[in-house]
Amino acid sequence: MNRLIMLFGFCCFPLLAHAGPQINVGVVYDYLDGEKSTYLKRVFNGGDATAFVKVNILEIVYDAEGKPQEVPVKNQADVVARDGLMASPARLIVPANGMQGTRLLYMGEREQERYFRVRFIPVVPEQEDQFAVSSEDREEYKKELSAGVNILAGYGTIFFVRPKHTRFDTKVDDSKTHYMLRNNGNSVVIVDQFKDCSSKSEQDCNPVTKHHILAGREFKFDKQAGREYRFKLVEGEKKKTVEVKG
Repeated sequence: MNRLIMLFGFCCFPLLAHAGPQINVGVVYDYLDGEKSTYLKRVFNGGDATAFVKVNILEIVYDAEGKPQEVPVKNQADVVARDGLMASPARLIVPANGMQGTRLLYMGEREQERYFRVRFIPVVPEQEDQFAVSSEDREEYKKELSAGVNILAGYGTIFFVRPKHTRFDTKVDDSKTHYMLRNNGNSVVIVDQFKDCSSKSEQDCNPVTKHHILAGREFKFDKQAGREYRFKLVEGEKKKTVEVKG
């Protein structure tokens, strides 16, 4: 099966803790529609200690061979001239059993789709981290965490910035041996909740997957006799259930 961009991936570091912060950023993939320039991302803290969270952003670009690379956002020190995505605020103080939000603001051209990895990294605050806390509060926080065994868990999400003039154009090639979707539009198309199951038993299924088809690329799978394939084709706000028999 051709998994073109099923996962740019999200990184999650395991958490083993007797006490401390425990953040959750919700969905792994977020999409900024062509007519919008800001997106509110919420960070939840289900732990029993305040979470100090740094937001880090890298752009995902593709080389001539189609391999992704992560690069710094241009002009990061110059907000006015920034070309890409920024988080405001980029430092979050999330109370225990509470929530805080950061606004992801896109600045730059929108002729073609762009992709970013947004990392939410909980830290033990230091003076250089620029959190609005006193030295005494920082030391007290460190003492509280030292009472338990804590490994702070960080999460990475993928942020899609659609072109200003978004256009969807998905072509289908349904033959006896294979099924293929080709994205001839200019924005990502999603194959969501992809299921590959036996025609005779709903219990005989492969794990459900999710695939992203970037503009100009395709998603393809070979048909097998006695199998059924079902998924939701998502083009922006438009969703359609597709069923394919092997």
